[in-house]
Amino acid sequence: MKLRITIDDKTYEVDVDVAEADNASLPPAYPVGSTSMTGRAAMPPGVLTAKSPNRPLADDEKLCRSPVSGVVVKVFAKEGDTLRAGDSLLLLEAMKMETNITAPRDGVVAAIKVVATQAVQSGDVLVEFA
Repeated sequence: MKLRITIDDKTYEVDVDVAEADNASLPPAYPVGSTSMTGRAAMPPGVLTAKSPNRPLADDEKLCRSPVSGVVVKVFAKEGDTLRAGDSLLLLEAMKMETNITAPRDGVVAAIKVVATQAVQSGDVLVEFA
């Protein structure tokens, strides 16, 4: 497919290949404790910022941080829940897109740090694990 793009009064003609995704209907999933997400710089453990007052000094392996700034739509997990890898923790909405936050491995929820309708910033702690 050829597209014509204009940037700063210059027109470019580009060839674009359209790829089909097997899981196009599924929302993206961001695993707990992942620091290798594309497009997001990893936060060093224990960093406190004015925008993130709920960021405790803790082991990042036991934390689930928000991958994007947005609003918590629904919280699926509860404190004390035993989760398996891939279980949904909560649903975030950012720019009219919903993001399903899932657990990357088995574990027990120690604390839920957010509630539905709460605004969060990228890097804020959402869930703590025991």
